[in-house]
Amino acid sequence: MKFEGLTNTQVEESRRKFGSNVIPDSEPTTFWDEFKETFSDPMIKILLAIAGLMIVMFFLGYAEIYEPIGTIVAVLIVAFVSAKTGVASDTKYRELKDSTKKDTCKVHRDGKLEVIEVDDVVVGDKVLLQSGDKIPADGILVDGKLRVDNSALNGEAEECKKEAAPIETQLADSITGDTFVDKHSLFRGAVVFDGEGYLDVRKVGLKTMMGKMAEEMQEEEPDSPLKVKLGILAKQISTFGYIGAIVIAIFYLVHTIMVAHGLGAFLAQGPQGVIKSVVNAVSLAVVIIVCAVPEGLPLMISLVLMQNTSKMLDHNVLVRKAEGIETAGSLNILFSDKTGTITKGSLEVVDFFTADGKSIEINELDKHEKVKGLINFAIGKNTQSLFDAEGRVVGGNATDQALMKFLGIDEFNKLENDDVHKITANQGFNSTNKFSQARIDSLGKTFYKGAPERLLAKAKKYLDADGNVKDLNLDVLNKKIDDLAVKAMRVLAFGYSEKDLVENSINDDVVLIGLVGIRDDVRAEAKEAIHEVRKAGIQVVMITGDRLETAVAIAKDAGLIESDEDKAISSAQLNEMSDDEVKAIIPHIRVIARALPTDKSRMVRLCQEMNLVVGMTGDGVNDSPALKRADVGFAMGSGTEAAKEAGKIVILDDNFKSIKDAIWYGRTIYHNILKFCKFQLVINVTAVLVSAIGPFFGVEEPLKVTHLLFVNLVMDGLGAIMLGNEPALEKYMSEKPRRRDESIISKKMMAQIITMGLWLTIISFVYLKLPFFQNLFVGAGEKYKVLKNNVKMSNEYLPYVRHLTGYFVLFIVAALFNGFNVRDNGFGIFKNLVSGEDKNTGFLKVFVAICAVQCLIVNATLIPNPVFNFIGKMFSCETFGIKGWIAVIVLAFTMIPVDMIRKFVTKSYKEV
Repeated sequence: MKFEGLTNTQVEESRRKFGSNVIPDSEPTTFWDEFKETFSDPMIKILLAIAGLMIVMFFLGYAEIYEPIGTIVAVLIVAFVSAKTGVASDTKYRELKDSTKKDTCKVHRDGKLEVIEVDDVVVGDKVLLQSGDKIPADGILVDGKLRVDNSALNGEAEECKKEAAPIETQLADSITGDTFVDKHSLFRGAVVFDGEGYLDVRKVGLKTMMGKMAEEMQEEEPDSPLKVKLGILAKQISTFGYIGAIVIAIFYLVHTIMVAHGLGAFLAQGPQGVIKSVVNAVSLAVVIIVCAVPEGLPLMISLVLMQNTSKMLDHNVLVRKAEGIETAGSLNILFSDKTGTITKGSLEVVDFFTADGKSIEINELDKHEKVKGLINFAIGKNTQSLFDAEGRVVGGNATDQALMKFLGIDEFNKLENDDVHKITANQGFNSTNKFSQARIDSLGKTFYKGAPERLLAKAKKYLDADGNVKDLNLDVLNKKIDDLAVKAMRVLAFGYSEKDLVENSINDDVVLIGLVGIRDDVRAEAKEAIHEVRKAGIQVVMITGDRLETAVAIAKDAGLIESDEDKAISSAQLNEMSDDEVKAIIPHIRVIARALPTDKSRMVRLCQEMNLVVGMTGDGVNDSPALKRADVGFAMGSGTEAAKEAGKIVILDDNFKSIKDAIWYGRTIYHNILKFCKFQLVINVTAVLVSAIGPFFGVEEPLKVTHLLFVNLVMDGLGAIMLGNEPALEKYMSEKPRRRDESIISKKMMAQIITMGLWLTIISFVYLKLPFFQNLFVGAGEKYKVLKNNVKMSNEYLPYVRHLTGYFVLFIVAALFNGFNVRDNGFGIFKNLVSGEDKNTGFLKVFVAICAVQCLIVNATLIPNPVFNFIGKMFSCETFGIKGWIAVIVLAFTMIPVDMIRKFVTKSYKEV
């Protein structure tokens, strides 16, 4: 059929009327957008509230301005690191995307055949489609015949036959799974297997099936499990801090009125004195709130995610959204696309066997020279496929292409260049005959390739593995064929006859050379990865557009179906069930066959309603909405742009092993976050207790707000690096998955935090109140005299200030020693520090760096420099002698043996 095509004027008119064929890309992640997003974090909101409170206290004269400034700087650092991580991940993804050329197609315009970009196609265009072309828009085939690969749309690698329809044929408005495989409809994203024809474009851009899926992906994403857990933690901490602050402030005020002064003396101070006491109580409350909130936690999480996002690239995992890698470790259930993810994505010969039912390893076939030689002729001289100049298999159907790959390019080239053994007559495959044949007179043989039932009807003999002709036993052969059918293999037979070729007929002297089993086979590495993921307690469900019997066979080979409790259901069965009925059987589902995109999205929604953390893998357009809705979507690197756009993680090598690695590192990150929480919350619990109880024991402000900010930001920021690089341990993949709403702080964690927090509180008061430790800081001619808030600082109070400076050091060093404790639930707290395959040498470096900074702050006033003098005054520190240093280090070191005793008593070491 001859097509003139649209004129330039008609093209513009069509574009105005029906729209462009461009499917808009998502907007690039901007630094500013990511920066603003940080402020929606509940922990950040608490920090900002504290900063606002301290600013008010500053204007009332009860706080220094650098206290709220320090908090605000901390928030800005967190926002900067988070934004930088988000932009870097998005940039990597877009670089990957931009490295591929834009798709083009062949279109008739103004009577000429032109090559244009797919984005320029309009409704009414007549597009020439040939083997290997990607269909650029939705429409109807109006000329020619095609065999189409719809796997990008419905996930299946099976070819779909299309034939021309009258030009007036309408494209269906309501698209179902059956529409993809009808006789005339063509959809954007599908690929032409073979044939040639013309597409009449009916829908473009967002109105195409691919476009609708792209629009569906713009819906709001659910909060990540980590964000949910942090929200719960933030609420718990803020509630504890605010209630605790109010209660302690009231007790402090009552203590001041009834004990310190007496009611009469308190009232005699007048309004100004009363207000001052109330403000002091409020000031104490602010300090307690500052103590309670782990200001360094958001920074730690941002740093850990950033560190591991870049590290995962070495494992072929591109993290598009930083929280995606941690979420991967939290998975309860993983829905996996079959084609291209669990299987290789294309048909191939997976079994070769002789007619006595004995298989020959494919890589061993060359040793059986006679059988191999005849098979080469039966395939290479009897096919519609060939290798192009770039070594790709083109032409023919999917089965022919699989056989050509089995033959190999070297054998094909030998046969092509063989001038002796030429084809003298041949007849191609057709669906009526179910076989093809080729005559080679120089060999005196007619070769057949076709359905087993056609060749077996005429065959009486077969070749064994050694090339000997033997009598055929049909019972043995049919059993072998039935066994392969159960494994979802398509069987093809090869034979030869000594007689001449007879058109549309098979001679009655056929000798069977051998048979092959063909299918889209399971990836070898996928089997192992599925085993690892299931061992980690994660339920794996294969979702496929394939028929149920084929899906079950693949699932059994992949290790997904292993018992009678494992269920495989079809889309039709699924849609007959209510949501509650589906939820009841979700724990037992292993396969969903003939699935539609809506089935995938529904399953994600139902699992999330059950508080399960859901993962989805996929590479096609059909996977994109579910990839977007899932807690973490794993898109394949070779998949469609729509899938990569929807996923939080891109698996660059399409390898299930990389998915397993992402889960493993996700669990490692979560464990490192837990280690940090234990590390920091011990500090916060102690700070709250000491600050709250101290005034009742005559110790006012043992820790100043500047001390707390140093602990929570500088030290804990470095602590994030210290603990964030702890190695990935094999045992993490043997743990049960966590629920979406599971609290970060478990009972066992809480026991460790409270135990060590109480111990640090005890040694704090031992240090602060025992005369032995006080006297260590008294010099010649000095007396230990307590400095009160309403007394101006003078030299007579220096021993007291040195003593409190020593407490600041004790607090920091004790926290650092506790950093060793949280590294391991058992006694291996010093493992992998200086040696080992996964050593964390950064731990000791940070430990030494924090100690050096602490030493610098304490001795800052000795350095003749205004900046260092300012630092010394800001932290209210005074230099002290070697005896004081030895005392605080010895007391601080007790954190390690005490926690060892706790581990022994609670038997937590047995969890290792």
